[in-house]
Amino acid sequence: MATYTHGHHESVLRSHNTRTIANSAAYLVEHLTPDATLLDVGAGPGTITVEFAERVARVTATEINEDALALSQRLAAERGIRNIDFSVQDVHALSFADDTFDVVHTHQVLQHVADPVQALREMRRVTKPGGVVAARDADYSGFIWFPVLPELDEWLRLYKVAARANGGEPDAGRRLLSWARAAGFTEITATASTWCYADPEQREWWGGMWADRILESALTRQLLEGGYATQDELQRISDTWRTWAASDDGWYLVPHGEILCRV
Repeated sequence: MATYTHGHHESVLRSHNTRTIANSAAYLVEHLTPDATLLDVGAGPGTITVEFAERVARVTATEINEDALALSQRLAAERGIRNIDFSVQDVHALSFADDTFDVVHTHQVLQHVADPVQALREMRRVTKPGGVVAARDADYSGFIWFPVLPELDEWLRLYKVAARANGGEPDAGRRLLSWARAAGFTEITATASTWCYADPEQREWWGGMWADRILESALTRQLLEGGYATQDELQRISDTWRTWAASDDGWYLVPHGEILCRV
């Protein structure tokens, strides 16, 4: 496994907790049938996972360790959802038998793993014939924002340096189709969707989240300990995120690649 660049600081979970089927897995909706079994690889805080559980027969949620898995377990318990199983797994070598699930889903995970092609092979192996493997990942080099602020260019450069030093690929979105083909899939639907932050409330949330995240998350420690940035440089980037958020002209676009692969 590669190192998870973001970590699980509150500023990271602030972002992850907003993810839903509607804004992060709409391309998969038609496959969420009442009799389906679904594997959710990298469930995170579980906001998408629990919505899956409301639509399908049974969900199995995985994470890389018990601490990470506890986040989705806690949310499921809070909402009284009982049709979710939880399991610590390495996506490169899943413990499940062949042909176990109707749907295998992963969101913002392949950009962080050491070998995304092997991960997709494993996801394919545990999917029943006729089932689907679904993946969605952001593409950092495709991020677009206005106003143009040099410190945000530096933020993006530093993030990509850290992600690649950790064994990940931050420009995963554009690579999903090629990874799926390399994993042996032949029936693939490749699409794209975006998140856009442009009104005052959205800017305050997105800009404030990153202003905190660049100073307080696992990314911060990696940048400082690796000698990629100084505390003063990170503070300037944080201040610039708040400047962007306060701008009436502020606009931000996050593109995502998506794949639906028939097994």
